[in-house]
Amino acid sequence: MPRFTIRILCIIAIFTFPSLAETQRWSEAKANEWYAQQPWLIGANYVPATAVNQLEMWQAETFDPPQIDKELGWAEDAGMNMMRIFLPYVLWDKEPEAFRQRIDIFLTIAAKHQIRTMFVLFDSCFDPRPKLGPQHPPIPGVHNSAWVQSPGAAALEDSSRYGHLRAYVQGVVSAFANDRRVLTWDIWNEPNNIFPPYEKFEPEDKVRLEQKLLPQVFAWARSANPTQPLTSGLWQDGDWSSTDKLNLTERIQLEQSDVLSFHNYSWPEDWEHHVEWLERYHRPIICTEFMARALGNTFDTILPLAKKHNIGVNAAALVYGKVQSYLPWDSWEHPYILDQPPVWFHDIFYPDGRPYRPAEIMLIRKLTGRGIPPGSQ
Repeated sequence: MPRFTIRILCIIAIFTFPSLAETQRWSEAKANEWYAQQPWLIGANYVPATAVNQLEMWQAETFDPPQIDKELGWAEDAGMNMMRIFLPYVLWDKEPEAFRQRIDIFLTIAAKHQIRTMFVLFDSCFDPRPKLGPQHPPIPGVHNSAWVQSPGAAALEDSSRYGHLRAYVQGVVSAFANDRRVLTWDIWNEPNNIFPPYEKFEPEDKVRLEQKLLPQVFAWARSANPTQPLTSGLWQDGDWSSTDKLNLTERIQLEQSDVLSFHNYSWPEDWEHHVEWLERYHRPIICTEFMARALGNTFDTILPLAKKHNIGVNAAALVYGKVQSYLPWDSWEHPYILDQPPVWFHDIFYPDGRPYRPAEIMLIRKLTGRGIPPGSQ
């Protein structure tokens, strides 16, 4: 190849691609410096009560800013300062600019309530057949009966569509890469999750496909040079006590994440064990999903531990609504139609804003330094 051609290609590369430093994983020092600038982080995974899943939350016909404003106001009053939000790839692929505008509207509402947002780009949970348009109503008595995956089985097993996936990741991250309203980017929620009721609709090699794609998604996000850290949360079922006990997905998540994150719905002793296993990596830690009252994983048992270890926490859900996450997971096997569970599984507020357990709100306010609201004692 002629020298002048090589020189031109080098110049193009300089102006086209971010520098190596910009696309590498954050150092421990940079991650910890970022975390030191944050308050103690506490919030919830959020879908408005009027939405049965993330598509109904974000599609133009059902996007509901007044409802979001009202519910995030309850979260603010409780002392929460972050929300974890799921983005559907199929909607961005259809109408990226309109979707971007809705994301901006959401961020404006959240910022009004002093809440920053953790966006989830991909998700492996529940139905692998996302479809635009009206979503089916909730199945009576069943927890999270209409949730859909992103990108879904069709896109996951068709490598010719990976260019669209890359465009989505780079498009949404670059649009908000310097936006302080965005707290973090959660690259992939529970990769490898195969939920038995939907297993027949999953790619046979789903685990292998996701393990191959996950590092690429991290790279796509980094290429947008975000000022926010990247993460992907480990499941509670893993043994992270030593490197040789990690599966391939866990290795990728730990090696690629700027700040570490995990899910745990178990007893506080188990929750703390998993935290201690992660602390040996000397990076900030956020528990992006917890709080299943019937399993002993509650605000009362977990929040004091999170505060002690300086771990950010996101409760599993915020408001009783169409997602029906107040119902336990076993409702998929035994729907709660004739009776109701003795205790709410997730969810913190009734649809009118009353807290399910006022003591939980008082604990959050106490630990965040908000104090006890007048008249609540």
